[in-house]
Amino acid sequence: MSAITSVFNDGIFAEQFERYRRDPASVDETWRQYFRMAESLLGQSAASAPAAAGATTDVAYLQKVAGAASLQQAIRMYGHYDVPLDPLGAPPIGADELAPGFHGLTEDDLATIPGAAIGDDRYATAKDVIARKREVYTTRIGYEVWHLEVNEERNWFRHAFRAGELTRPLTVDEKKAVLRRLNEVDGLERFLGRAYQGYKRFSVEGNDTLVPMLDEMINALGKSGAEEIVIGMAHRGRLNVLTNVMGKPFETLFAEFEGRHDHADETATGDVKYHAGFTGVRSVDGREVKLRLVPNPSHLEVVNPVIEGVVRARQRVAGKPGERNEHAVVPVAIHGDAAFPGEGIVAETLNISHLNAYRTGGTIHIIVNNQVGFTTDPGDARSTYYSSDLAKGFEIPIFHVNADDAESCITAMRLACAYRTMFKKDVLIDLVGYRRHGHNEGDEPMYTQPTRTTAIRKHPTVPQVWATRLVKEGVLTADEAAAVEKDVSQRYADIHSAFKQSLLSSEKHAPWPAEPSPASRVVQTNVAAERLQFVNESLLQWPQEFTPNPRLAKQLERRRETMGEQGGIEWGHAEALAFGTLLLDGMSVRITGQDAERGTFSHRHSVLNDANSGRKYAPLANIPGSKGIFEVYNSALSETAVLAFEYGFSTVASDTLTLWEAQFGDFVNVAQPIIDQFIVADRAKWGQDSGLVMLLPHGYEGQGPEHSSARLERFLQLCAEGNMTVAYCSTPAQFFHLLRRQALRPNRRPLICMQPKSMLRLPQASSHLDDLVHGGFQSVIDDPIASQRRDDVRRIVFCTGKVYYDMALAANRNPNVALVRVEELYSWPHEEIQRIMDLYPAIEQVVWAQEEPKNQGAWTYVQPRLRASAGAAVGVRYVGRPERASPAEGYADAHQQEQARIIAMVMDTGEVAEERPAMTISK
Repeated sequence: MSAITSVFNDGIFAEQFERYRRDPASVDETWRQYFRMAESLLGQSAASAPAAAGATTDVAYLQKVAGAASLQQAIRMYGHYDVPLDPLGAPPIGADELAPGFHGLTEDDLATIPGAAIGDDRYATAKDVIARKREVYTTRIGYEVWHLEVNEERNWFRHAFRAGELTRPLTVDEKKAVLRRLNEVDGLERFLGRAYQGYKRFSVEGNDTLVPMLDEMINALGKSGAEEIVIGMAHRGRLNVLTNVMGKPFETLFAEFEGRHDHADETATGDVKYHAGFTGVRSVDGREVKLRLVPNPSHLEVVNPVIEGVVRARQRVAGKPGERNEHAVVPVAIHGDAAFPGEGIVAETLNISHLNAYRTGGTIHIIVNNQVGFTTDPGDARSTYYSSDLAKGFEIPIFHVNADDAESCITAMRLACAYRTMFKKDVLIDLVGYRRHGHNEGDEPMYTQPTRTTAIRKHPTVPQVWATRLVKEGVLTADEAAAVEKDVSQRYADIHSAFKQSLLSSEKHAPWPAEPSPASRVVQTNVAAERLQFVNESLLQWPQEFTPNPRLAKQLERRRETMGEQGGIEWGHAEALAFGTLLLDGMSVRITGQDAERGTFSHRHSVLNDANSGRKYAPLANIPGSKGIFEVYNSALSETAVLAFEYGFSTVASDTLTLWEAQFGDFVNVAQPIIDQFIVADRAKWGQDSGLVMLLPHGYEGQGPEHSSARLERFLQLCAEGNMTVAYCSTPAQFFHLLRRQALRPNRRPLICMQPKSMLRLPQASSHLDDLVHGGFQSVIDDPIASQRRDDVRRIVFCTGKVYYDMALAANRNPNVALVRVEELYSWPHEEIQRIMDLYPAIEQVVWAQEEPKNQGAWTYVQPRLRASAGAAVGVRYVGRPERASPAEGYADAHQQEQARIIAMVMDTGEVAEERPAMTISK
């Protein structure tokens, strides 16, 4: 119909009709279909109409029918612009297309056209059809659903609107229940405002309807089979959701306002009350639905991908490896109207929502729309009309609702839950309200939005608006409505009074999870040779009809040889053996990254591609007898969202070694909020555990300042209270043992692993089978050459990772210098370093050598610790690049000069200069 409804020029219409009368095949199929339909509706054969006058009459009439059809479609498409969404009364902007005149019609014209002519034979005339469409699309809820590309989804909405079950009015009992609920929401905010005046609480007043909407959501999803709902939200309304939705005791909330926290671990620093998470349970038709509110820092939207990772892990079906139930666990993301379009993490999270690695079967999004961001008006906060417009680019249906209209809000939620259940796709509700106070209760909104604030102060509260409506409808009397408000207010006062009297007594509501004892950190990581050989052979098998790339097949076949006496096990090989042995033992492995399947440096090849058909095959997923599940995915071009997702997944999946690999370690800085707010501080703030492994390629090969440094110094600066492990391995065997230790440790904390690049295939950095069969991870590795002549050594040089080989393989290797590798930087291996120092009786100098600039890398972290470990008898000196703003040289010749200088200074047993001016490179 598009060709018809988009063209209303009389001449064009008449011309097409005349051509159709002479020869139907001479016009486009769209016109043919329209004219055939019109013929049947008019009860005559337009093609045989004899006279020009009659033809003119037919043309005019058909054009009116086309105009009516176009008006109907315009109401569907643009009706949301006519919905009164602002509780404060700002008029909707409307749209010209919504008026009959825009389509060449009058209201009287619509009465002359049969309803069937525009596709709805339930109504006698097009006027009746248009009236119905206006009722649906322009009065209560602003629907944006017709941009969906899947026809089945658009038809589903047509049926839902016509059938009316999902859009039915509330019953009398439901209306009364909503009134009580709104009073509970408003009553809590008002009580907190009186009892704890001046405290931040980020009140939900103005968007109170959020809570009954969540009630409806829990009920609807529970009835459709959901067993758990995982919620992520920022501050606005969080205290109300924690208590009135999640079931957090009001006494616990009052205690937090009083500065009392029931944590068993006195060293925990904790977090503010409006960042805290909670787990509760609600009953739906006799079934329990678990509710989980994920902790969230002040970085607002960064929790979005975290909840998706949590949900993905929770959707796994117990006893059925590899299966997930997307109906069982549902993610819910509650956004702010300024943050949703303003923070890029939102778009990143929406982008991964349909990808195999990250899909969770659809998220229910709610924008708590205050129509202001802190003190910024919408016109200064976004470049779109609606705060939700970003979602349209991801084919997400959107419902705009007025927060003062509780019935419409609940209807929108019914539709959202039904859509998510049917299509397992995202859906969004834009809850348009206002903010009764400032950004927090200490702010004065009159300074920045004086006219709006004045209007808000005159405007009745959400429960008052709803009560007035119910009184007008005769559902209850004004006295009954006032009694509900009084009863709720008294209830909060009674709870608070009893709390003040008890002073919490000795009851503990939320004990802090205890850290396992240090003794539990020791685990056995070595594996019997026979088991390793079995895994290796399994990884070199593929289906008979599968044809791997011949060149790659030869490379992989070489792994049989390197398992022999000659050795030569490389990094990717050791990693595969670590994964394979863990999978056999029942530990699952999940690894994602922008090139995770092959590996950025073509070293992993965990997924093979058939050279002829392109079919994929993952040997690690097909080890005979494997009890664990292997997942590997090439991720979207995102660091923030995917790292947050894997972090969320790792907090739940204690049976899975979860790894995220950066394409280059430098790129991890894009995800710094996830590192700072979640990964390094989650236990201290929220008592939450994660075993996430971050693989960060690091090392100076002359590739410039964005392909050298994973910013080791930043991670070391964040180390405290045993919050993570930071390692920089120098051999594949070390990596093998480190991965297995990380998976098998009972105390789960993140592992930050500096990964090699040039070392991946360096023969001198390879390992032997015996290295995997015997021993375990070594936090410090002594010099294998200098250890044969310890009495001659005058200088011990401590270093990490790749620079060790630069020095060890140097042509001017000094026999009086011992090169000792520190493989685990945090926790600092104080006793191991002392033990090695004691083995060298003639030491005169201790040096820390690194290839990173002095203000970067490990030096500033290492300096005080190495001094303490080395003792007062010898000084600790620095060799490396001088302090620099940029992490690495951008010119290859400059890089080579610096590396050569570092090696020369290490090997020169004379005085070592700590400072050196930055180099000047002439071109």
